[in-house]
Amino acid sequence: MSLYSIPPHERFLATLAERVMDGTLLGGWDRASNPFWLSDVTIVVPTRRAKQVLADEFARRGTGLLPDIRTFGGETADEEPFLPPFDVAAAPPMATALERRLVLSQLVAAWAATPAGRQAFSSPPTAAEILSMAESLGALIDDLLTEERSAADIRAIVPELAGELGAYWQQTLTFLDIALSYWPERLAAKGLEDGMKLRGLRLDRQAAAAPLLWGDRPVIAAGSTGSIPATARLLKAIHQLPRGAVVLPGLDCSMSEADHAALLDAANNPHGHPQYGLARLLRLLGATVGAVTELGQSDNLRTILVNRALALTKDTARWPEQRLTQLEIGMACDGLSIIAARNEDEEGRAVALAARQALAGGKSVGIVTPDRNLARRIAAELKRFAIEVDDAAGAPLFQSPAGRLLRQILTLAAGNCAPVDMMALLRHRAARFGMARPDIARLADDIELGLLRGQRPNPGLAGLRALLAANVGEVTTHVAKRLNARQAEAIEALFGRIETALAPLLALLGERRITASALAAAICRAFEAVADGAEIPGRAELADWASQMAAQAGEGHSFPPTGLDSVLAALMAGFQVRTREERRSDIAIWGQIEARLMNPDLLILCALNEDKWPEAADPGPWLSRGMRLAAGLEPPERRQGLAAHDFAQGLGNESVIIAFSGRIGTSPALPSRLVQRLEAFAGEDNVAAWQKRGAVWLEQARRLDAVTETRAATRPAPNPPVDTRPRQLSVTEIETLMRSPYDIYAKHVLRLRPLDALGETPEARERGTIIHDILARFVEEGHDVMAANAAALLRQFAVEAFSGLEGIAERRDIWIRRFETAARQFLDFERARNAEVLRRHAEIEGLWPLPTGFTLKGRADRVDEMLDGSLQILDFKTGSLPTPGAMKAFEAPQMLLEAQMARAGAMAGVPAADTSRLTYIKIGLGPEAFSPKDFSLGEGHTIMSAAQDIAERMQRHVDFFLFNQMPMPARILPLKTQRFAGAYDHLARVDEWTAVDEDEEDGF
Repeated sequence: MSLYSIPPHERFLATLAERVMDGTLLGGWDRASNPFWLSDVTIVVPTRRAKQVLADEFARRGTGLLPDIRTFGGETADEEPFLPPFDVAAAPPMATALERRLVLSQLVAAWAATPAGRQAFSSPPTAAEILSMAESLGALIDDLLTEERSAADIRAIVPELAGELGAYWQQTLTFLDIALSYWPERLAAKGLEDGMKLRGLRLDRQAAAAPLLWGDRPVIAAGSTGSIPATARLLKAIHQLPRGAVVLPGLDCSMSEADHAALLDAANNPHGHPQYGLARLLRLLGATVGAVTELGQSDNLRTILVNRALALTKDTARWPEQRLTQLEIGMACDGLSIIAARNEDEEGRAVALAARQALAGGKSVGIVTPDRNLARRIAAELKRFAIEVDDAAGAPLFQSPAGRLLRQILTLAAGNCAPVDMMALLRHRAARFGMARPDIARLADDIELGLLRGQRPNPGLAGLRALLAANVGEVTTHVAKRLNARQAEAIEALFGRIETALAPLLALLGERRITASALAAAICRAFEAVADGAEIPGRAELADWASQMAAQAGEGHSFPPTGLDSVLAALMAGFQVRTREERRSDIAIWGQIEARLMNPDLLILCALNEDKWPEAADPGPWLSRGMRLAAGLEPPERRQGLAAHDFAQGLGNESVIIAFSGRIGTSPALPSRLVQRLEAFAGEDNVAAWQKRGAVWLEQARRLDAVTETRAATRPAPNPPVDTRPRQLSVTEIETLMRSPYDIYAKHVLRLRPLDALGETPEARERGTIIHDILARFVEEGHDVMAANAAALLRQFAVEAFSGLEGIAERRDIWIRRFETAARQFLDFERARNAEVLRRHAEIEGLWPLPTGFTLKGRADRVDEMLDGSLQILDFKTGSLPTPGAMKAFEAPQMLLEAQMARAGAMAGVPAADTSRLTYIKIGLGPEAFSPKDFSLGEGHTIMSAAQDIAERMQRHVDFFLFNQMPMPARILPLKTQRFAGAYDHLARVDEWTAVDEDEEDGF
């Protein structure tokens, strides 16, 4: 017997080592007279990880020597020249996947520009989409090579399916014929070959050389399902050797001949079955299930349960007679748990907690997931407990630290040195520019505070340099930090380094169309300049990617320099960064391939959601499922069969946790069909028991960050010394004093000023402020509202006022055009009342010293002297107007206080007089724009009586909070209509002690 199988419930590699040591797999090889017999044994396994673990198994058994352990198709570079036939020509170099992607992208782009191609796409494809299509076309080429098909097989389906194919598929097949014919011709012309083709040739050469290479010595091929035809032929060659043995992973030896035949009948759609690949391999080997010897217990209840649950669809009708008893299911699933998490975050945390407990008990843990994002999430959760573990599959170069810095550089260049992008780069720890990191950090602080906070630079470094000169020359007045000449010199030197680093990239982005190799060269040059002197993970892999891109200079399609982050992601696809640091050996995160043949003490199968494990059966954009079958290719369900086999193998572990999420992202998610099959076969009661075991980890995961009791913090009420409190406030700050004395404390006692948001773009509020300033200038300069050139003059002022918004030039031009409407409304309003106005005053400063030692200051938007000797005060509002209720309740004191100041003669240049009218003017383009709204007075009040009343109220608040040792609490009278956080709300930690009623919009 030379065909064996190790069932899922046995530790595969440990059993394999044991059966080698006891001679079961050696075909009678003499062990008694040869003390070095183990070195005569050759074992071939699928992966390097399996090779390492198998070597450990032999070492654990105290063998002084190890067998010759190899991997399929790997590690043959040294001996390949000595394999027969000896006169065979050397294999050609391999064409890289990157080269193929770029070459095929040129074909896809050319096709997309043809009339037929334009019909195939709903919209013109972007550069990233073209690269993605090229990658999927490369995957089709790999499928053809792996399954030993060619363009001729695809060409042959055209007449067969001509009547069934729509116009799209016919156009696609025409393009495929061109692409699949061109690519091999190009390879031949350059003396290259595809990697899949070279792998097949190498495996076939090993198969042909097997009799000469190993003769009658023991050779064992273990753990392969033979899913690749060339691998299957190597297995057959080993099987036919005198002492060759093939050890299959998890063959269901209870299958009958009829079951075996059913798995090979396409009418049963068997491709997604876990035994499908093994059934095909047995057929190739010319063997039946009965010819396979099972190395292990054959009646394990767990394996029986899983095999029956994952039966062919037609065989589920036999479930009622095949069900195990309740006792048998309980015995079978002892050690099986299910974590049914609400979302991926909870799944990752629960898995980490289960792994942590197992490690604390001295057990080894293997975490298997096809979802790399979930793998990173689990690794991050494990760091909570000082458990460092990396995803064995590595991190994509695009998402590695080096890749992220590269993308940040690209973002900065594409955004023309926008403030947020500039600070993001300068705050990056690997951004050195050949300088010491502390020096960069200090200069970053100076740039942020001196140039960017409260300022809006024009695009590019030229805009930053202009702001630097304005700061040092004290042209800009409201800056967060005033810079001196020495600081300016250091900043200018850094700008020079940044300019040098970005120059090639900025020049490239200025071109109409670029190529992928030019983009890679420019951005990598910038990376080297930015990261000069920094150690950053992924740098070596990035250098390898850059060298491969440089080797493809001029290849690929050209594209406009937009959407480059997605282009970079497509170009870096397939490049991984693996950690080189020493990690603990008792826990690992694996992908499905890495986990094959592994048997840790606890195995956790994660991301068992539909379309993740197994993945969706997507045939790709180039061939439909029916077309693949007609061309002799396996359908996409074949990958689902491999995933099902991995699942069945994993469940053979003694201790297993199955984990899945109820939601993925923001969308509901279903458990994997494999889990659903298992649950349906076992029954609800057993599933509830499995989930109850897993609920322990879910409960801990929820409790880990849960807050069992919320206790509101106390409202802050600082009580600073009286002599530190302000003795002067503006009219707008009086309302603040009434509503939130804490804000006055923060601003005037602590002297804290909020910093403007970094890179804040002008919005409607700022547009209103600019319009406000334009109208004020018109009045301040004394222009006649009745003049014929008044509208033209206002437009001129608008062009000058909006000129600083170069960063949003298109929006600025729209605002200028819209200002013409505002100017017309303003002139209409002013001309309608011109006969009543004696003199107009804009932006009037007021200062009113009171006998108590307190001074009230303010600036009125407009104070007009009327012909009847009274005053009219106008307030141009860019935001919302106070409600009539707030006005009547004296909660909007500004205009009333201005009236009282005017009566006292405290307004510069305005004679003392009573105010006859208080008017709000809304600035904007809506229906209420420039429609005057008079101040609402309470019953029995005139403007001046209300002004007197608010002045007395003000004095009482000032005396109470500023001249007495009283606390200054926050938000004692919140503004119900306020839709944004106050400047000091975060300092007062408002959210920690307020509860907001959605109806009342109030909070305490």
